[in-house]
Amino acid sequence: MRSRLVLVAAAVTTMVALSFLIPLARLVDQLAADRALTQAERDAQLVAQFVGAASPTLGAEQSFRAVTSGGTLGGRATSLLLPNGLVIGAEPTPGENLSDALAGAAVRIPATGGQVVAVPSVAATGDVSVVRVFVTDEELDRGVARSWFLLGLLGLTLVAIATAVTDRLGRSMVAPVEDLSGAADELGRGNLAVRVTPMGPPELTAVGREFNRLADRIAALLQRERETAADLSHRLRTPLAAARLDAEAMAPGEDKDRILADLDEVDRTVTHIIRLARRELDATTGTSDIVAAVTDRFEFWGALADEQDRATELAAPPVPLWVGLDGADLDATLDALLGNVLAHTESATPYRVELRRDRGFARLTIDDDGPGFGDPGVLERGESTAGSTGLGLDIVRRHVEDAGGEVVIVNRDGGGARVVVRLPIVDVGPAPE
Repeated sequence: MRSRLVLVAAAVTTMVALSFLIPLARLVDQLAADRALTQAERDAQLVAQFVGAASPTLGAEQSFRAVTSGGTLGGRATSLLLPNGLVIGAEPTPGENLSDALAGAAVRIPATGGQVVAVPSVAATGDVSVVRVFVTDEELDRGVARSWFLLGLLGLTLVAIATAVTDRLGRSMVAPVEDLSGAADELGRGNLAVRVTPMGPPELTAVGREFNRLADRIAALLQRERETAADLSHRLRTPLAAARLDAEAMAPGEDKDRILADLDEVDRTVTHIIRLARRELDATTGTSDIVAAVTDRFEFWGALADEQDRATELAAPPVPLWVGLDGADLDATLDALLGNVLAHTESATPYRVELRRDRGFARLTIDDDGPGFGDPGVLERGESTAGSTGLGLDIVRRHVEDAGGEVVIVNRDGGGARVVVRLPIVDVGPAPE
């Protein structure tokens, strides 16, 4: 924006300067020529008066030679045309029409290499002679180049001054805009403490104040949301503790162990929600081994799969693959993916989980033989058409994208659904043999 303002100012100033410098340059040229010709006419009239007043004994020719020093006057070639056609001094150039001068009128005649000034000289006897002075082009243009140079320098100076002033004014306008742009970028990256100093024109000052108000409002809303999430999660601990007491009062057996394990999982989830609600937006999420996480969650959901008579398959590398998600977020992502398969496909529908290294990414693929996705755009909407909350895939998308990865949902050609998750590997162990 600042550079455009400078370019506009330079262009406008240049056009304005040219609009008066070009006519002024032509005027300087004309004035220089008129000055030289006027001086030549003055000298020619003096010679004509001296020749016209010459005595008969001295004669016109002797008078002319005396006053012109042998045919030159002021450095200009000067000649005298007598009534009998005799020329004293420089010969006229071809094409010169001196008839008006012979008739008694002073004239200016264009000639090759310059101009001719012809002034009549009337003797006491009434005879008319013509004093001819030749002014060269060099004399006609004398001083013009220097004047044009000064005019050009003046024009450049005006353009430079206008550009400098515009640049200074543009800086005062653009600097607040750049500050606002940088602050907006910082706010978008999660820096809720960023503020700007309102400055510049009144309109930009008002925008700066409104930006600060907006940032304050966003910070307050997010803080309230975090506190609400933490409070709700904390309130869950009371019924969770009661449920644990009831479970511990049960007779020993598989049902008691399963219920206690489920309550432990809920307790870990509540703790993670409280910690997540208190975490800053730009805080790092840590790293975790996706191989261990996939193996653990596959076994966790495998118990339910066995009850539903599902055939399951897991393929994972034997070495750790570290990705930029902490364990709780990664577990939540895997639970949402595997839980969707078990919740939205018929019992006895098989599914397969494959984890492999794909260059600098960990590639997780989950295939099932169910009906597939009715609308693959459900990932972008975070909605559901199957009676669920629709938050599962949205959780997956948010966690994966925060870690710099991507999620792809497709329906396989042979039937069934496929979900592909690619996460950047942040710390790779020994390569598999």
